[in-house]
Amino acid sequence: MGSKTTSFPLILRAASESACPARMDDNLYHVDEQLRPVVFIDVMLSKRHTVRTGVHVAARRSKNTVSLQENIYDDGYHYHICGGALIDVFHVMTAAHCVGPDASVYRVVLGEHDLYEDGGTEQIVNVEQVIIHPGWTGELGNGNDIALLKLAKSVYDNGFVAIANLPHAGAMLPHMFTCYITGWGLLGSTPESGAPDKLQVAPLNVVEHSICSQHEWWGSLALESMVCAGGDGITAGCQGDSGGPLSCKKGDDVWRVHGVVSYGPGGMCNQVSKPTVFTRVSYFKDWIYDVIKGTR
Repeated sequence: MGSKTTSFPLILRAASESACPARMDDNLYHVDEQLRPVVFIDVMLSKRHTVRTGVHVAARRSKNTVSLQENIYDDGYHYHICGGALIDVFHVMTAAHCVGPDASVYRVVLGEHDLYEDGGTEQIVNVEQVIIHPGWTGELGNGNDIALLKLAKSVYDNGFVAIANLPHAGAMLPHMFTCYITGWGLLGSTPESGAPDKLQVAPLNVVEHSICSQHEWWGSLALESMVCAGGDGITAGCQGDSGGPLSCKKGDDVWRVHGVVSYGPGGMCNQVSKPTVFTRVSYFKDWIYDVIKGTR
C-alpha cells in the first residue's frame, strides 16, 4: 500500500474517486489518490500478492490461503490477481473488487506456495459461480467488499489444503490485537519493488474502529463492517494482497479468518495512521452461510 492519504483496493479493478483496487494495470482500472485496492497483476509473469516486510510461509502453514487467477487476455494463461480463503469444500471467500460476474475466466489454486514452481501440492479448480454481496457498489468506502466463489468441483485434504475457521457472528477484535496477513502481493509500493514467488506472512496489530474512524486515520471511510490493522509505517498489505485473509487466534486457541483484504492508502503502502483495511468477516457471517446453503 502507498504513502498518500488516499486509499486503494489491494487489487487493480474499477474503483471510485475515493477508492480503487490495487492491481497493476492502469488500463484496466483508474486509481484514486485516496483508496487503493490491494490486487496486483504482473503481466510479465503470473499474478501474485506480497506483504510489505513479510516473511516466507512454510508450505504446510496457511493452508486455507488460495491464489485467485484470471484469464485476463484470453491467451490461454491464468494470472494471479488476488488472494482468497477456502471456507468450504466448494467455496472460496475473496473481495468483491477482485471479481466480475463471469465465472468462466477464473480459477483458484489451492495448496499453493511458490507461484513459479509446481510443488506437487496444488489443486487447480475452475470457478463455477461468482456471488458478489448485493450491497457492493464498486465503491470501497461503501463497504460490502466481499464475494464467494462456488467451485466447479470439491477440493480435498492432501495435507496442504484446509478449510478456514470463521469467527462467530458479530465478533470484534480488541485494539492492538496481533493478527496475520498472508499473500503474494508487492514487497513495496511499485511494480519495481517486486512480488515474491513464495507466499508471505506478516503480523498486523488491529486498530479499533473508534480510532481508525478518526479524521487523521481513515475517517468516514472506516466502517463498522471493516477491520483496520497496521498503520505503524512499517508493515502493511500492498498491491496484490486483495481478497486474502487476515487470520487471528484468540482465547479459544483456534485460528480464524477475521478479515478479507480490501483497501489501503495510495502511494506508499506502509503509511503511518493509514492501516490496511479488511472486510470484517463476522459482520457478514449470516450472508456467507446463506450463500453456501443456497449454492450447494
